[in-house]
Amino acid sequence: MADFSITSLRVVREVVDRGSFSDAARRLGYTQSAVSRQVALAEGVAGRPLFERGPRGVRPTDAGRLVACHAEVVLGEIEAVRAALTETGRGMTGRLRVGGVSTAMARVIPQAIAAFSAAEPSVRVSVREGSSEQLLRAADAGRAECVVVSGGDTRRGEPLLEDPLLIAVPRRHRLAGTASVEPADLAGERWIAGSSDPSTPLLGAWVTPGGTPEIAYVARDWTAKLGLVAAGRGITVVPGMLVSALPATIDVVRIDHPAAIRTTWLVLRPDHEAAAHFAEALRDAAAMVAAETRHRLRSFGA
Repeated sequence: MADFSITSLRVVREVVDRGSFSDAARRLGYTQSAVSRQVALAEGVAGRPLFERGPRGVRPTDAGRLVACHAEVVLGEIEAVRAALTETGRGMTGRLRVGGVSTAMARVIPQAIAAFSAAEPSVRVSVREGSSEQLLRAADAGRAECVVVSGGDTRRGEPLLEDPLLIAVPRRHRLAGTASVEPADLAGERWIAGSSDPSTPLLGAWVTPGGTPEIAYVARDWTAKLGLVAAGRGITVVPGMLVSALPATIDVVRIDHPAAIRTTWLVLRPDHEAAAHFAEALRDAAAMVAAETRHRLRSFGA
């Protein structure tokens, strides 16, 4: 069973206090859609509605009042910890060099930096984007204390996120609205891939062993890939963590195959205090992204 996130607890508490999603959004500095998304995630964990929606705002259900009551306790304890740390004056200082593949840089790493920097404002965080191979070399050479990579043999790292691989198709495509697809059903499709080389670690076309895909376009940048998909020029493979960033003109379909999973790995410099603390923020961010991905996939019907 999934757990409540700190963000969702804070949002539920604020909505109960304000009686309105829009007022809670203004108080927290969020968009109203972000508040609605966090409430939906909390309701998914609770397994029941937390609010009754009405024309003049929202009212908490019994479950909503219960969650808000416990949220007050949990958030109070967190604030107490922060205050105690401030009083000790033993906050970390120095720098932390973080690297990540492009998909991790889209959501997981920025969210982790925001949470980490709020707790450790004296640590200067720098970031670099690159391929998994480049980032692992940087870690080996002492040029990065924490890297987030995907695929490959990373036995010295820890799994951070098991991300489903999906097929992104334009809304007018024959597969749009389909929950899942067998790999064999993708034969004959035109692909937009990160490389035409099948041995590359970049996400390419999804084909059955021995198959030869038709690569219509090669584009490494995700904006370019998704733009070509939206224009109807082909389909592409996307990791689940990008689902929330897809434009409305693109639909996604699950690949019905056990290998349609991409593991994102966390590799840390040993015995580095700031990196160890940042890793906790990364784990929290990855859990939140995974929960939001599941929620969005349900909205796609995938």
